[in-house]
Amino acid sequence: MTAVATKTTDQRERFYRLVPQLLRENSNVALVLAEIGAGYLGPDIGADVRDRVINVGIREQLLVSLAGGLALAGMRPIVHTFAPFLLERPFEQVKLDFGHQGIGGILVSSGGSYSMAAAGETHFGARDVALLDTLDGWTVHVPGHADEAEEALRSAIATDDLVYIRLDGKSNQRRYSKSAEFTVLRTGSSGTVVAVGPMADAVLAATEGRDLTVLYAETIRPFDARTLRSTLTAPDIAIVEPYLAGTSVPRVAEALSDVRHRVIGLGVARRESRKYGSPGNHDRAHGLDIQGIGASLDAFFDRRR
Repeated sequence: MTAVATKTTDQRERFYRLVPQLLRENSNVALVLAEIGAGYLGPDIGADVRDRVINVGIREQLLVSLAGGLALAGMRPIVHTFAPFLLERPFEQVKLDFGHQGIGGILVSSGGSYSMAAAGETHFGARDVALLDTLDGWTVHVPGHADEAEEALRSAIATDDLVYIRLDGKSNQRRYSKSAEFTVLRTGSSGTVVAVGPMADAVLAATEGRDLTVLYAETIRPFDARTLRSTLTAPDIAIVEPYLAGTSVPRVAEALSDVRHRVIGLGVARRESRKYGSPGNHDRAHGLDIQGIGASLDAFFDRRR
């Protein structure tokens, strides 16, 4: 595996620096853009791979349909834009031009739920994983670190699968994942907290000193029921996700269908936020900062006493 020359820790920057290299290494890979990202790639896209970088302009339905056509022709498309433009606006094309056609592709979003806070609701992407849950066969990566994002993209190129990689402007201080399975970050006997992607650092800080098992998920679909079950102590589970609250609660329920349990899902609230602010402001508003997560976990785990 060839390393990227400059290992930036920003997930989106790593993606833009990695793509030209991946295009040179894999003659069947094409990058499809809808204007977003084109300006970042300019000088790194040489003449040898430029014909496999396709910018359709601000036409998101065409973005996905063209990528589906490339996949039907034997190419491995990487499709990139902000999450609401990649999954919400062209959802019918994602459903039909990939899933219904029985072909694979790699969707790579940017901006997380509100990393582009200054752009407002049009750029907020909290509904993406919940939308994909209505479809079959998608692998979903939620990297918490640029190294995880790079590995997810490299592994996706080596398959013909349907893969969604969710890049966020917020990252953990270090890489936590060891495989596609959940990683045990801490063990305890009073319950389990599953931290998804960039929520890990905040969850670890919020659970400091508590007798809780903390699991880390970079790959959230398929859901790793085996590790959750094998590490379970008390049947109380909280899952903290950087997108719509409760998205993975049904997966926890399925994993523990034969176990009497309690589960809470923390994440981005369904109510629309009509203020811009900063990503940190939105974290606090949704209770996803350290203090908010700690308060929610205290209320949930102490409720059984």
